[in-house]
Amino acid sequence: MSVGAALVLVGACGQEQPKIGFGGAPPAVGSSSASVTPAPTEDETTPKPPNGARALPPDRVDASGLPEGYPRLVWFQDADGRTLGAYGQEGGCGRVEAKVTEQTAQRVRILFTETTPTGAQQCTMDLRYPPKTVTLDAPLGDRAVVLQEQRTEK
Repeated sequence: MSVGAALVLVGACGQEQPKIGFGGAPPAVGSSSASVTPAPTEDETTPKPPNGARALPPDRVDASGLPEGYPRLVWFQDADGRTLGAYGQEGGCGRVEAKVTEQTAQRVRILFTETTPTGAQQCTMDLRYPPKTVTLDAPLGDRAVVLQEQRTEK
């Protein structure tokens, strides 16, 4: 190692390192080490259908059976209107599935069921929004889509 490199290393060791992480103080306001992350725009946080799919107009979706914050977007997955998609919501060790529970001349009802394992176990503290699809007996046509959610343990 050269003498110059050794002096740089010794000099860096003598500088006080900022305290960060758990129990550390946040950087001072106006500090050059504080970075500002802009808030996401509404366009970045609004769910969109996957590529190649087309969204069902929101006035044809009754999402009153979903909790606050649950995605409410429904889309046509195929050209004939028999396969619908929507984003479920799951978190931690939970897994969500979607199924059609009713098909009448007026509406189609889709039930999202999040199943979590019984008993204590370590799980992440995150929310995920996986796309789920269901297949109808006949094309959706002019029918409304009703979204509902339930949680269960297994």
